[in-house]
This record gives sequence, C-alpha cells and structure tokens, in this order.
Amino acid sequence: MRLNIVLIRSTAVAALGGLLFGFDTAVISGTTRAITTLDSLTPGSLGFTVLIALVGTTVGAFGAGIPGERFGRRDSLRGIAVIYFVSAIGSAFAWDWYSLLLFRFIGGIGIGASSVLGPMYIAEISPARLRGRLVGFFQFNVVLGILLAYFSNYLVGLADLGAAEWRWKLGVCSVPAAIFFVLLFGVPRSPRWLAEKGRINEARAVLLSTGEGDVDTQLREIVASVDMEHSQKNEPLFQRRYLLPIFLAFSIGMFNQLSGINAILYYLNDIFAHAGFNKVSSDLQSVAIGGTNLLFTIVGMSIIDKLGRKILLLTGAVGTAPSLAGVSYIFAVQRHQNLLVWLLVSYIAFFALSQGAVIWVYLSEIFPTRVRAKGQSLGSFTHWAMNTVISGTFPLVAASSGAYPFMFFSAMMVLQFFAVLFVYPETKGVSLEAMQKQMKASS
Repeated sequence: MRLNIVLIRSTAVAALGGLLFGFDTAVISGTTRAITTLDSLTPGSLGFTVLIALVGTTVGAFGAGIPGERFGRRDSLRGIAVIYFVSAIGSAFAWDWYSLLLFRFIGGIGIGASSVLGPMYIAEISPARLRGRLVGFFQFNVVLGILLAYFSNYLVGLADLGAAEWRWKLGVCSVPAAIFFVLLFGVPRSPRWLAEKGRINEARAVLLSTGEGDVDTQLREIVASVDMEHSQKNEPLFQRRYLLPIFLAFSIGMFNQLSGINAILYYLNDIFAHAGFNKVSSDLQSVAIGGTNLLFTIVGMSIIDKLGRKILLLTGAVGTAPSLAGVSYIFAVQRHQNLLVWLLVSYIAFFALSQGAVIWVYLSEIFPTRVRAKGQSLGSFTHWAMNTVISGTFPLVAASSGAYPFMFFSAMMVLQFFAVLFVYPETKGVSLEAMQKQMKASS
C-alpha cells in the first residue's frame, strides 16, 4: 500500500503527542537554576522536583492501557491533551514549590500515557511495510519537542523577563497542547480497537480510508487475532507464554534509561555549568545537542525498516559506550572541557540513531493484540520507573563526583550490546499478527 492523506494525517496528529512528550521532558532543564535559587533547593530537593514529574509519568504509563482499551486510543489521546494543557498553565502560575510539584506530577501523567497510546495508535493503523517509519515518526516528534524546548528556553531567556522567566518557559507548552486536542477530532479510531469492540464495518471503513491495499485479508487477520483475544478474555500478561516479549519490553525500557539519556537531557544546562560554561553558552550548546538529536533521529527513521531494529541497537551501544566513557574522563580529571560538547554530540547521535528510533517501534510490535496494551504499558512503565530512579539520584551522585554517573552509563551500554546480540529477535517487515506467532504467544 502507499501512503495516503488520511494515513499521513492520522500519524502526524497522533505523533504530536510525542512532541508534547519531548517538550515537557526537556523544558525543565532551562528552569532548574531559577527554581533552585527561588526555593533554596538542595541537590536532593532539586532531584525531587524533576523526579515528581517522572512519578506521574510512571503512573500514566502503567495506567494508560485501561482508558486505551475502554475508550479507544484516539479518545484517550484527547484526554492526554487536556492533561498537558492543565499542567502547563498550572506550572506557569504555581504559587509555591508544592503547587509546582503538583502540576509537574500531572504533566508527567500525560507524558507516560502518551508514550504508550501514541505509538500504539500509529502501529494499529499502519501496514507492516511502513510501520517502523510511521511509528518512528512519534519518536521524531519526541526529539523535535526536545529541540523546541531548548530553543524556546533560549528565546525566552533573551526576552529579559526577569524573575518570571521560568514561568514563561513552563507555560509555553499549553499552546501545542491546545492544538493537539483540536486536531484529534479529525482522525479515525484504530481499526484494531474497533474490531475488538465488534464494530467490524467501522474497522473496514478505516482500513479503506487509510489506503490499505488488501482490506479483506487484513481485516480477516485482525478479526482472527481479536477472536483469539475474546476467547481468552481478561488474559493475564504475566504467564509463561509471554516470557520472551515481557523480557524484551522490560529490558529495552530499562536499557533506554540506563544509557543516561533523560538524566542528561533534564540536567544538560547544569552539566555544562558544572564544566564551567555560562548560562547563555549552556543554552546555545543545549540547542546544538537537541539539533543533533533531531538529525540522527531522522537518519534512524529512514533506515529502521531497511537495516532492522537489532542492527541499530547494536550500533548505538558501540557508539554510546565510548562517548560516555569520555565524558566521565573529563569530569574525573577536570581537563579538556572543550571536548565535552563534542562527546555529548557523539553520544546523542548514536543514541538517537538506535535506541531513540527503535524503542517505541519495538514495544508496539512484540505483544499480541490481546495483551498489547498491557505489554506496552509494562515496557513504558519500566522505562519511566528507571528514569525516575536515575534522574532523582543524578544530582546527588554528580555532586560528589561528576564522573561516576557517566562511568556507570557507559558500562550499561556494554551490557546492553550483549543482551541485544544474544536475545533480541528482528521484527522488521513482520505483520503484528505474524509477530504474535513468531513470539510463540499463540496457543
């Protein structure tokens, strides 16, 4: 099948949840110093300020499957847009540290839920041949959102807004959140969700509208998969037959964060400041890091369905491990700070090319329909739970030695290389229904 306007529009709109995901994830990096000064935060309380959003993210990721199954992927995404909007406005008008924590927690729920339901929706409207690139567009928007957050922080910083600067930085996210909500009224429901609810004619209509080449064959495969699901209603996720996909979901979510990616993104300005760079220089170098992230995410998206998921993950591990080791060395010896930005650029490039492009695609592929929502929630929950632990402890560990965190992250990338090499199956070009058989999840 070829791309048509409905498929393109549906993918683009759902992927806006990724843009909000990325923006809300990274925008905090430009406010940490101001909030620390305003509220007299210690390294521990600063870590908790970042961590509280991640607690919300973990809750959102783990619970997203419930509304996703009950109300559908599309309608649940509308609710997520409202959550982002409330969080942005509330954070901008926070009256004390505790109210800021509350609204950051609410925003975290939106991030976690969109990390599950956005890729799930796109995967379920996409043909196998294009699924990697289309689901990868969600990750593209995550990275674009990160870059826009860094650029937005830079522009707001130039506006000389004084003590209110950090409020404007956090409030900007309300604009794309409102746009996301409105645009979701122009996309169809997931055909797989419709089939699951017995609305076969509507599922057929969606498949036709998205340009599916062989609608009858595709619909039969979906219905057969859904019938299997209905025959095992309320199928528990944690059982022997799902052992492999459970391990894959858990490990890819875990290694994604053990790379240190979000700890680095959250504290990027602080990392540059710790190395001796001033505020404006830190903001500009953050934009450079964000630009690299975007560029190599595009590269990863363009080759994910050609080279496959496994090759990209292996390549990324080979590149990120020495880059992180180099950053650790700079902080250990307190010399060669001029190389810091280049090592971080190298790290971000290899991460974006591999884990950044692969994780949400892989999570959307490895579980059968009857437990897909639960399985993706598990992978996303693992991702965000590990993120919560690492990002919450990063300021404390880095305060004693800037080298230790990066040394640990480098070692984890070596471990990931061997896990992917010996355990991970390749999923490129395989339909979701065929993947169910390949994972030996059918009985």
